[in-house]
Amino acid sequence: QVQLVESGGGLVPAGGSLRLSCAASGRTFSSYVMGWFRQALGKEREFVAGISRGGSITSYADSVKGRFTISRDNAQNKVYLQMNSLKPEDTAVYYCARGTAGVSPREYNYWGQGTQVTVSS
Repeated sequence: QVQLVESGGGLVPAGGSLRLSCAASGRTFSSYVMGWFRQALGKEREFVAGISRGGSITSYADSVKGRFTISRDNAQNKVYLQMNSLKPEDTAVYYCARGTAGVSPREYNYWGQGTQVTVSS
């Protein structure tokens, strides 16, 4: 059974930074695309960033491009999301997920429990 555990969320003022981490169990971490999604209150879950199995290819939602950076450490079974220049509209529960590819939540079959990020104005 795959387990994904996020950490690093919290309350930060606008313009601040946070680094989210996601630790994955299992021995096949490097075989899968990893993604970060977020869900704000009353809204649908949306794609934030994705990273290829080896880490050489990344993709971002337009709303976070240039501010967020996704990375992974396959030796440690971890994926990270560095978030800079945070805005109040970034407030959401952030989830890491394991999947095959793409930006749809339907393409990811394992999810963490989520970590809350709150950006104050």
